[in-house]
Amino acid sequence: MPVSSRPRPLTALVGLSVLLFALITWQVLADGPLVGVDERLSRALIHPDRLSELLADLGNVQVALPVLALALAYVAWRGRAGGRDRWWLPPLAGALAMVLVPALVAPLKEWTDRPGTPAVPVAVGYYPSGHTATAVVAYGAATLLLLGLLRSPAVRRVLVACCVLLVLGASYGLVRRGYHWPLDVLASWCLGAVLLAGVCRAADRARRPVTRSTRRSSSGTPSSRSGPS
Repeated sequence: MPVSSRPRPLTALVGLSVLLFALITWQVLADGPLVGVDERLSRALIHPDRLSELLADLGNVQVALPVLALALAYVAWRGRAGGRDRWWLPPLAGALAMVLVPALVAPLKEWTDRPGTPAVPVAVGYYPSGHTATAVVAYGAATLLLLGLLRSPAVRRVLVACCVLLVLGASYGLVRRGYHWPLDVLASWCLGAVLLAGVCRAADRARRPVTRSTRRSSSGTPSSRSGPS
């Protein structure tokens, strides 16, 4: 069935993201060999300029959050106007994913206590990258929810391409400007992928037709197929 064909690769993506995030976090805490590679790569990539500054700004809350808010409002309006039973679920999931970004990133920054690159003032708390996680979740959630309303394959491809460019642009700008180490950005990609998987599942659930048996089951009334199948 089309609805059940997505959970398996989605579960694999979540599992891979969690494992990679755990590996990177362990390396950062233990000052492992990946950290040395990360620092050498950062030194080769850092070149602060105006373009990198502008690209890094794509991960600012002031830039990314309005994009997500507009998308959530539009999806909610279209869903309610279309008479969908669970029209509120996708925008709620998108908003919750965004709220979870600072709730997860802030304690991780304090726990890992990673110093910044030589291009920023001496401080700690740079892992993972909050700006990257903001860009991934804000632009990613907006894209996932809008895709469900678009019928033109060309428009869908353009929307996905714009999302990828925005996330990659913000990530590149953060590393190029020296605001973050590459591993900070990669870890936030993993964190964002897990949060977006939840948004994707919520959107799929909202698209499922609510049958009479589903309504009865959800209200506590046993349906005609309550026995073994």
